[in-house]
Amino acid sequence: MGRHILWLDCTAAALAGLLVLLFATWLSAWYALPPALLHSIGVVNIAYACFSFSLAIRTRRREGLIKLLALANGAWAALCLGITAALAQSMALPGVVHLLGEAVFVGGLGLLEWRWRRQLLVADGPRPSTASSTGQ
Repeated sequence: MGRHILWLDCTAAALAGLLVLLFATWLSAWYALPPALLHSIGVVNIAYACFSFSLAIRTRRREGLIKLLALANGAWAALCLGITAALAQSMALPGVVHLLGEAVFVGGLGLLEWRWRRQLLVADGPRPSTASSTGQ
């Protein structure tokens, strides 16, 4: 699981962002949230997916970037909780469930990335060969 956490992170963020952006108008009515807020959530998820993808594809990663990723997850989880608390009286239950679920998922990812930050410095899997591939 640990070696795939960055791929899970970028895939989940991209999927969430894309779905929220594609269905923002419909979700706005269902969640009782302003469309602009949902567009912002979708854009943040896409931007976050790009950053986590840029780390996932690297063979070697800087620890500072892994820490930044984990802290960004924690900050986003806190923001989701804050939005929920601020708008709980006016938003519908599906919106509350979505934002709380996102906070738990993203916060959990952040905790795991922080815990495994040193293991995430180097990607697992086959390494490119340094031997010449001239066919000899």
